[in-house]
Amino acid sequence: MVNRITKKELLDEVGAWDGFIGRRVSLIACGGTAMTLLGVKDSTRDIDLMVPVKSEYEYLTGTLEDLGYKRVTGSGWSRGSGFVFDLFPGKKIHTTELIEDPLEEGNHIPIKSFSRIILGVLNDYDLIISKLFRGYPVDGEDCLALMRAKRDEIDIEKLTARYRETASYDISDDRLLKHFDSFLDRLRKEGVIP
Repeated sequence: MVNRITKKELLDEVGAWDGFIGRRVSLIACGGTAMTLLGVKDSTRDIDLMVPVKSEYEYLTGTLEDLGYKRVTGSGWSRGSGFVFDLFPGKKIHTTELIEDPLEEGNHIPIKSFSRIILGVLNDYDLIISKLFRGYPVDGEDCLALMRAKRDEIDIEKLTARYRETASYDISDDRLLKHFDSFLDRLRKEGVIP
């Protein structure tokens, strides 16, 4: 059975970290973590958090080491609970480099301010872009669910322009644009967009 973590459990875990943090750290949830915190999914098995300020990333990972977390993958940290926390420094998620700083106004959705940790979620546009760039079927399903949930809030023209601009900086831009065209076709077929 695959371990899954709910919104409450995510907030509890980050809240527990907050008790050991001695300075401000901003976290931006992305991937399935963001979808769970937004209420689009009930739970996630992947815990993906961006730490946009690199000095905060270094501080946080050092603190997690002190708490018994160990690096188990290139970006993943765990302490045997079965959950791996993928922490991404700067504005890069997996292999996707965002075009704007996720901490700038409008580039994230505030979720909760703890004593020292400030938790937000990546904006809808960059969330969809970063998930579609991965190209896994589950990411496409998540993007479809987000579009259904926020169809009145997401401007498809803005999404298209931002996706194309982000893809233009990638060496595989042709492949990425095909992913997006397929996604748009699916949105039309399912009546999410005209």
